[in-house]
Amino acid sequence: QVQLVESGGGLVQAGGSLRLSCAASRLTFNRYATGWFRQAPGKERESVAAIRWSGGITYYADSVKGRFTISRDNAKNTVYLQMNSLKPEDTAVYYCAAARYGSGSSRDNEYDYWGQGTQVTVSS
Repeated sequence: QVQLVESGGGLVQAGGSLRLSCAASRLTFNRYATGWFRQAPGKERESVAAIRWSGGITYYADSVKGRFTISRDNAKNTVYLQMNSLKPEDTAVYYCAAARYGSGSSRDNEYDYWGQGTQVTVSS
């Protein structure tokens, strides 16, 4: 059974940084696009960043451009989200997702597998 397990969330003050990790198991990681999504209370899930299966960054939400960086380490079956200059509006549950031979889309219905999420809370 495929598993995606996020870690690295927590409570941080505005202006601070966090690095989220998502470790994948039981899939051929380098054949999957991976994406990060988030959902704040009372809001719809939104795409944050994505990277295609063959490498290369394909998408960042406008709200995080210049502050967040997505990267992947295929040898470790892990995708990362480095989050800098965090703002209270970044508070949400962050999810990673994987899509086989995906293009790194921002559309959540194109992803095959999802993690359980990790909470990020940014205090003002």
